Amino acid sequence: MEEAIQDQTSDSRNAWDTERNKSVFILRQLVLRDFKLKYRRSFLGVAWSVLNPLFMMLVMAAVFSMMMRFSSDGIPSYPLYIILGNVTFSLMSDSTSQGMGSILGAASLLKKVRIRRWLFPVEKVLFAMVNFTISLIAVLIVMFAVGVHPTWTAIMLPIFLVYLGLFCVGLSMLLSAVSVFFRDVMHMWSVILTAWTYATPLFYPAEILPPWMMSLEQFNPMYHYVCYIRELLLYQRIPGLELNVACLVCGLVMFVIGLFVFRKTEHRFILFI
Repeated sequence: MEEAIQDQTSDSRNAWDTERNKSVFILRQLVLRDFKLKYRRSFLGVAWSVLNPLFMMLVMAAVFSMMMRFSSDGIPSYPLYIILGNVTFSLMSDSTSQGMGSILGAASLLKKVRIRRWLFPVEKVLFAMVNFTISLIAVLIVMFAVGVHPTWTAIMLPIFLVYLGLFCVGLSMLLSAVSVFFRDVMHMWSVILTAWTYATPLFYPAEILPPWMMSLEQFNPMYHYVCYIRELLLYQRIPGLELNVACLVCGLVMFVIGLFVFRKTEHRFILFI
């Protein structure tokens, strides 16, 4: 009897390991496919993941520091302030924009092959995180250019990525599920992202906001994530407990909501894709 139970437990464990390895393999292949497609027939290739945030930083620094006179005595380096906000927000916007259409984009595959549907929005987030990691080269270039050298606080970056990754996965799963049934969401999301960009202190100092707007920022998840990475690399100090809790709670809440909606609706995807 005991041997039968042990055999059954062993079979269950082997089945779980096989399924997990299969999911990891599929995720890896999907990320590699997107990586090749993005830089296919591009002369500079992956270098664009470094050049793009640099060019955006130069343009925005010129516009907002010289023309609009945005500055703050509390900001050690305005260019670094801008690029950290941009690359962080881009990780969210790129992963959610791609993740939102991931189920619809994989319609032909889902109709032919039995595969876990959650892999597609999660893969888009992982791909965006790969690009984010590459864009950190641009951040390093700016840091050395402005005389702000990395310190030991940078070791907290993986924790930051876990916080933001949870948020992006949850939001991507939510959007990918909703967009299957309501295609208008795909058109509305770009407008929402634009409004969200200006509502988050990416290129202007948070100090210029009136008190009532600063109160609203506490309900803006991206405000907390942008503040977190700036604490690590710009101000070079470990974020406080309150900021850590805010980032973790935002990530967990969005992940739970996205997973719940995705699980509740995924069995009907095949009828609408």
